[in-house]
Amino acid sequence: MAGGGEELKLLSTWFSPFGSRVKLALHLKGLSYEYVEEDLMNKSQLLLESNPVHKKVPVLFHRGKPLCESMVIVDYIEEAFADAGPPLLPSDPYERAIARFWVAFIEIKLVEPWFRMLDGTRTRAEMTEGVKQMVAAVATLEGALGQCSKGMPFFGGDSVGYVDVALGGLLVWVRASEVLLGVKFLDAARTPLLAAWAERFASLDAAKAALPDFGRVIKHAMMRRGAAAGALAANN
Repeated sequence: MAGGGEELKLLSTWFSPFGSRVKLALHLKGLSYEYVEEDLMNKSQLLLESNPVHKKVPVLFHRGKPLCESMVIVDYIEEAFADAGPPLLPSDPYERAIARFWVAFIEIKLVEPWFRMLDGTRTRAEMTEGVKQMVAAVATLEGALGQCSKGMPFFGGDSVGYVDVALGGLLVWVRASEVLLGVKFLDAARTPLLAAWAERFASLDAAKAALPDFGRVIKHAMMRRGAAAGALAANN
């Protein structure tokens, strides 16, 4: 891989879907990097100093300078290494704006309700509403895939693009959520385009290198939900 590991260092956790987005961009661009695993239960001084606002992963260091927030980092990788690998964003300004619109949609309409449901503290009514919001968001993304791909395999057309990275980084966690919540979000009957997209995306070499193991994610999520529910009961 090109890029030079001495230039790029990624601070993340193995299970972070947002860290997976950055890994995807780095692998798609063919860039080498040093990976540092962070312990979120005992945050390192490096994390606290490099992301003092949110104190979260991922953080990408380029020549020692830190960058935070997954899609901000993906944008930076695209601009800083424009000559490396295939472009993630279209060259046309309008098409770039459309891609960024759909990424913002994913963050607000899919990620936010999804994270609220997984913390283990929601009532049955809140969980039902969260599932409803996610199912509606996925249905909308089915239409977006048809619009953006123009009949080709990915949101980016014939190759993986910005929206693919944003959604693809979440893919293992979405699959895990189907098991944890008992709801099929990527259903071949309701969302055939997205279901086929997910299979294609998961088979990519970059996805195999960047995405966490499904079984390990399931175990981690169940432990997290159990700990959160236990803490809630202890405080009641």
